[in-house]
Amino acid sequence: MLAQFVLFDGFDPLDVIAPFEVFSAARTFTDGVTVELASAEGARQVPSGIPGVALTAAARLAPDRADLVVVPGAAGRLPGQGADDSAEEQIPVILSRALTTELPKMLAEALAAAGTTVATVCGGSLVLSMAGLVRGRHATTHHQGLDLLGAGGVHVVPGRVVDDGDLVTAGGVTSGLDLGLYLLERETGPKVALAVEQLFAHERRGVVWRDQGPAPLSAAGAAEQPR
Repeated sequence: MLAQFVLFDGFDPLDVIAPFEVFSAARTFTDGVTVELASAEGARQVPSGIPGVALTAAARLAPDRADLVVVPGAAGRLPGQGADDSAEEQIPVILSRALTTELPKMLAEALAAAGTTVATVCGGSLVLSMAGLVRGRHATTHHQGLDLLGAGGVHVVPGRVVDDGDLVTAGGVTSGLDLGLYLLERETGPKVALAVEQLFAHERRGVVWRDQGPAPLSAAGAAEQPR
């Protein structure tokens, strides 16, 4: 399987590195896993939103051949932004800039491709939502962006990892490690995922939400049920 990890100017490095390293480590335990850092423009040096941190995209995002596309959120501010910009303004501005590239078109193609899973970490789901690509889907994001995600017509689930079929989203920045391990389990099986989990000395947190099973009763409703 080919897993591509998206880079755009102002991306959050941890959103990318955590799941990227999970799939990189998986190659020690299984065959057939290929990982790439990719951008909409192709091979280039991509500045993150953290000063002094950049990653090199080795390839162009290829929704026609990728089995998994992972989209990060944004962090900090890009070079040239004023030091007095508020945190609330920075992230939406950076994400909006990403939407002026070919990235939304490529992500739309990835979501439409049979057999391709699009996953996001933190504000990555906001990229999809702001592009109008996930209206009516179930998703999550960083807790500070849940209202913005819901404003885009998304069914917001305040979970750590939300599995909506070919769309799998994760919450805050540290959830990228849990997302990577869950996706690895989904794609290669629990034995390989457990081997990587043990290698990283990390125990996954939280329940992966899926649109399955009965809805939970409210606390008041549960109290009224006959014993």
